[in-house]
Amino acid sequence: MHELDAGEPVPEELAPADLLVVMGGSMGVADIGDPRWPFLPGEVDLLGRLLRSERPVLGVCLGAQLLAHAAGARVRPLTVGDPPVLHREVGWGPVEFVRTAEEEPVLRGLHQAEVVLHWHGDTFDLPPGATLLASTLCCPHQMFRLGPRAFGVQFHVEVTAELVETWVQEDADYVRLALGRGGAARILADTRRHIERHERMGDRLIRNLLEAMLA
Repeated sequence: MHELDAGEPVPEELAPADLLVVMGGSMGVADIGDPRWPFLPGEVDLLGRLLRSERPVLGVCLGAQLLAHAAGARVRPLTVGDPPVLHREVGWGPVEFVRTAEEEPVLRGLHQAEVVLHWHGDTFDLPPGATLLASTLCCPHQMFRLGPRAFGVQFHVEVTAELVETWVQEDADYVRLALGRGGAARILADTRRHIERHERMGDRLIRNLLEAMLA
C-alpha cells in the first residue's frame, strides 16, 4: 500500500505480477497542479502507462475519475436539471447494471440493481473505447471497463459499517452540504438497513473484478 497523502511517492513501475488499485480522496481531477496534492500528476501518468500496456488497474471513486482522465475523458462537477445545478450524490442508493452477466462476467452473481454507497460530487465522460457497466439516474457513468483488465467504479463496494461511521464523522460538512442537517443520521440508519446485503454483494463484485484483472 502506498499512502500518497502521507508523503509516500507514486511508484514508478509495478512488478510483473502486481495490479494497481487507486482509491478515493477529498481532492479531484480539477486539483491536478495544486501544491496540496503533488502526487496527482504522477498518479495520472502511471495510470496512462498501465492502460497503454494493458496492465490490471482498478479505480474506485476518485480512482475511477483519475482513470477516466488518464484515458482521455472529461471529468467535471456532477450536475442535474435544466438549467443544471451542482449535485452531490452521497448516501445509500440504487445502481443499475446495464450489461448482463453473460455480456460482462464481472457482474456474475449480482442483481440487475443493487443498493450501494455513493460519496462524490464529480462525474466523468465515458473514456473512448470503454464499455459502460453501471449507471444511476443522476450520474449515468458509474462503472466501466477499459480494455481487457482496467475497471473504474464510481460507487463504493469496499465499505464496512465502521468505515461509514468514520466517513460520516470526518466528512460531516460534506454530508451536510449534500443532505442537510439530518443527512448523517439518515446515512447511519440506511447503513444498518443495507450493510449486510451490501457486504455480500461487494465481496462478490471485488472477487469478480480481481479474477478479470488477473486473467
